[in-house]
Amino acid sequence: MSAIIIDGKAVATKYYNEFSERVIKLKEKGIIPALAVIIAGEDPASLSYIRGKKKALANTGMESRVIEFPESVTEGELLSCINSLNTDNDIHGILVQLPLPPQINEGRIIEAINPLKDVDCFHPVNLGKLVQGEKCFYPGTPHGIVLLIREMGFPLSGSNAVIVGRSNIVGKPLALLLSQRENNATVTICHTGTKNLADHTRRADILIVAARSPGLVKGDMIKKGAVVIDVGVNRVPDSTAKKGYRIKGDVVFEEAVETAGWITPVPGGVGPMTIAMLIGNVLDAAEISLS
Repeated sequence: MSAIIIDGKAVATKYYNEFSERVIKLKEKGIIPALAVIIAGEDPASLSYIRGKKKALANTGMESRVIEFPESVTEGELLSCINSLNTDNDIHGILVQLPLPPQINEGRIIEAINPLKDVDCFHPVNLGKLVQGEKCFYPGTPHGIVLLIREMGFPLSGSNAVIVGRSNIVGKPLALLLSQRENNATVTICHTGTKNLADHTRRADILIVAARSPGLVKGDMIKKGAVVIDVGVNRVPDSTAKKGYRIKGDVVFEEAVETAGWITPVPGGVGPMTIAMLIGNVLDAAEISLS
């Protein structure tokens, strides 16, 4: 029996409908939620991602401001831009598209953002609140993953959740979210130093793979009936494809679908939820600005 395919687009649409209603209420109070996006250079993947964000914001009645810098931008120029946005009452969220050019210290740039406008949840203040279980902006991809699992009705409490990948963007914050009392999962984080990876993944009721390694997890590494969330978005060369490459996940989908109970496709699974959760954070920030 094949796994149920988790449609991230459909779930995200439900949240967008809710967001649109909240935006109308804010506009009645004279507030138009707005996100400022800073990008340095012309990385095609980053530019594509930004286009997706702008479209999602516009579809929910929100605004965006994209500030583009050349690859040669200085740290001082970026800091000056962020300081200006921090004091701009028309901007409720600030997002710096990563990665930044090598001459820029990403940590300094992120720390310069007002935590109340840090809708990516990268600032140390927001990460610290996440660790302590305090109210803060949740990072988009981890939050989206948790909501996808809840949407299926799969019990998080008491489940063995195995995360493959320990990045600051997905793995670490996701482990914190899943282990909070409201979710109550038992979490294992696997990484490049993990021995016998399959021994861990086969124990997982919920398996999240965010390793940036195409085809890392095979079908025989998955517990029967498990929830499999594939976060990987890898460009794999393919001369038969129009663009010369295909997007592949970290999980061998064709094998996993025969073992898992539920699985996210790549693309169309986690990605739409990531953007939706970001939009939700901008909306939260706009509502906070009224208080």
